[in-house]
Amino acid sequence: MHVVQARSLLTKWNAINIYRGCTHGCIYCDSRSDCYHFDHDFTDVEVKENAPLLLEQCLRTKTKKTMISTGSMSDPYLPIEKKLKLTRACLQVIDRYGFGATVITKSDLVLRDLDLLGDIHQRSKVVVQMSLTCASDEMSHIIEPGVCSSRRRYDVLKACQAKGIPTVVWLTPVLPYLTDSYENMKQILDWCIDADVKGIICFHAGMTLRKGSRDYYYRMLDASFPGLKQRYKKVYGNAYEVISPRDKALMDRFHKTCQAAGIMDDPQEIFHYTSTLYPSYEPLTLF
Repeated sequence: MHVVQARSLLTKWNAINIYRGCTHGCIYCDSRSDCYHFDHDFTDVEVKENAPLLLEQCLRTKTKKTMISTGSMSDPYLPIEKKLKLTRACLQVIDRYGFGATVITKSDLVLRDLDLLGDIHQRSKVVVQMSLTCASDEMSHIIEPGVCSSRRRYDVLKACQAKGIPTVVWLTPVLPYLTDSYENMKQILDWCIDADVKGIICFHAGMTLRKGSRDYYYRMLDASFPGLKQRYKKVYGNAYEVISPRDKALMDRFHKTCQAAGIMDDPQEIFHYTSTLYPSYEPLTLF
């Protein structure tokens, strides 16, 4: 890792990224794509050491309370967070100024901050968003080698449920010929239903690949699934969207299961839910 003093932090979409880069090692990671213009090795994580200070400067003068999100580009609970505690420090700032928070992660380190997230939710709103790509711990260890098992992430959802903290699951990407089975989707949906998640994001049974991320993905396929890269090249060429041949059947099952369980399945509805404070927390006016 390397430390920097950032010049800015909060985007116009009320999002922050405390770290830049990642050590989770997910073979499908889109953030490796050349379009993000990394000027350092992706695993040499850039640490925005002054993130809590910058966030406080922003929130101190912000007149309207909003949801503050983190994790869209880099997981806020990378292993280095255990020592640095910058994500926790930012959550403390969010709590101090009465804003809401949503975190996107695939790490069980978020459990460390459940006390703080619970406090924020009592006064404002919190949504914990967890990525779940495959039900098999064995497969997860291959395609997401640097994070906790899928079953452990299910445990995180259950812990949030017990604490009364709403959750959303990212069932994406779906890797053609690897995680695009009915059994895989059913197990993840069963976990989501049992954990009473509010919504599940699944754009389609597929993934995206572009220059940079495609190169890395293919190298990892060669290492763990010999011959599969050639199949991808034959079926998809250099396509950006790589859709499973089971897409229609899987997505039909996905939507029917979610709707029967009362779980949001429309991405735009979920994005609205995670980015908007409850109406009851909006300032009251006389007129």
